[in-house]
Amino acid sequence: MSYGGPQWPQEPRRQSGQSGQQGQAGQSGPGSFDAFEPFEPYRRPDHESQTPDWAALADASAARARRKRWLLTGGGALATAAIATLVATAVVSNDTDNGKGDADASGKSASELPTAPALPGEKGAEPSFSSVAPPPPPNPKEFVSDEKKDTAPLSADTLFPGKKLTMSGRVYAKGPTARTTSCASATQGSLGAALTGNGCDQVIRATYTRDGVAVTIGVAVFPSEAKAQAAVKKSARSIAPLSGSGVGGFCKGGPVCRFVGNSYGRYAYFTTTGYLDGKSITKGDRKAFQPGDDLAEFAFRQIVARGARQAEAAAAQ
Repeated sequence: MSYGGPQWPQEPRRQSGQSGQQGQAGQSGPGSFDAFEPFEPYRRPDHESQTPDWAALADASAARARRKRWLLTGGGALATAAIATLVATAVVSNDTDNGKGDADASGKSASELPTAPALPGEKGAEPSFSSVAPPPPPNPKEFVSDEKKDTAPLSADTLFPGKKLTMSGRVYAKGPTARTTSCASATQGSLGAALTGNGCDQVIRATYTRDGVAVTIGVAVFPSEAKAQAAVKKSARSIAPLSGSGVGGFCKGGPVCRFVGNSYGRYAYFTTTGYLDGKSITKGDRKAFQPGDDLAEFAFRQIVARGARQAEAAAAQ
């Protein structure tokens, strides 16, 4: 007998000559419910009443329906989750495998693929250097020590530019300037002989004033550094004071003045300092010493800067 779905038992019919009592064990007559055994889980014991338990049958049917729905929904969700887990695991494994050298889309493993050339600075890169050492930068002093290299224009305006000079906050007004190739004519005492005896080429002078003190700075030019040094060592007295352009005469007629000389490269520079009112300079006279020191320092800086400009131009060629 085939059961395509729940077959609800029917109440047995009473036949004439038969009682409503349950039949004896082993009988399968109308008075017995043994024929309903396929309806598990409900199975009525032999001692129960012949009347079906309709509530139990309904519960069993509902349980089967719930199980069917679970298979269609819950079970499918679990299956979907299992598949998603497998896919996710495959993706993660693929990312991990890429770092382990597995085969790529071309079918080659990472160990078989060509490597990029090493970049400069990376490990394994071999930087190349020229075996020829670059030439050293020019020495600025060389350009103001040799007349063959010292070819930049030279004049009173290039050595003493502008109308005033400021040194450490002290302002000096520029007075007259002069340039001569007759070196001895711009000197006092034995300085003239020292200049001409060492091949002096020219003397450029300028006078500056401040607070009643005048300073004449003179720069003598020689063929070489050795000649300039010799001229300074052999000289007595100093450069002749230069007046004019509003600056009166000074250091003439007997007042004591201050004379200083030094050299750098092929240039020798000298200062003559005195009071415009004819007063003598005394030892430790800071008012008179400071202007002479400032002008000597300024001349030195100008000569050094001249060499630096020429060295820079030579390096750029």
